[in-house]
Amino acid sequence: MAAEQTERIFVLPGDRIDHSLIPSHPKRALRLGPGLRHIPPNELVPTVAGQLVTDHKKNSIWVEYNGGRYTPTVGDLVIGTVHHSAVDYFYVMLSGYTSNAILPQLAFEMASKKTRPNLNPGSLVYARVCLANRHMDPELECVSPTTGKADGLGPLNGGMLFDISPGMARRLLMRKSVEEGKVVVLEELGSAGLAFETAVGRNGKIWVNSENVKTVLAVGRAVKETDENNLGVEQQKKLVRRLVKEVS
Repeated sequence: MAAEQTERIFVLPGDRIDHSLIPSHPKRALRLGPGLRHIPPNELVPTVAGQLVTDHKKNSIWVEYNGGRYTPTVGDLVIGTVHHSAVDYFYVMLSGYTSNAILPQLAFEMASKKTRPNLNPGSLVYARVCLANRHMDPELECVSPTTGKADGLGPLNGGMLFDISPGMARRLLMRKSVEEGKVVVLEELGSAGLAFETAVGRNGKIWVNSENVKTVLAVGRAVKETDENNLGVEQQKKLVRRLVKEVS
């Protein structure tokens, strides 16, 4: 059988990364992600402490870590808090240390001047970054530019918002968050019979909603503890079993 495509080991800043850990796809250029520095000709050195992740299939390598600031990138899904509104825009906070993003009031499914949403300060929205560069404030949208549909984007009503690291958010947003991100808490909680819905923002946010407040708190706690303590798969399963008993 072939080896796993994704590997993870813990590294510290300045550690020497063995060349055998660096992927070498014959047809793809090596892609360096966050947390690594290239020292010519062929040395890679971690700049942060965290898990060194190598994806041989994609020929990429990076360090997953809990720190870092979120930088808006086109295509990112984010959870923002409405700060205030103007005639044509909502001004949305993505984090506490960046300027507000702008969200056109017509950038919603079926929105018109008569039907556009009324979002008060403090309202949460799930949006996609559609414009981002270092010289302008990022712009958001809550509708697909190709289909005109919301596709799950828009106001987030009810529920609770929890802060997580950008690295954890990226893992949760992976297409295969269990296999590639090694995050099983949400699947395990659902399999245990808890009913809830979530939205994950690449800016380090997760929104959890349920008819049961205890469920909301259990889900948020499970994700945060997994993130803060860097729990492995079996540790996550053990955590879920304990939290489910508290909810029951």
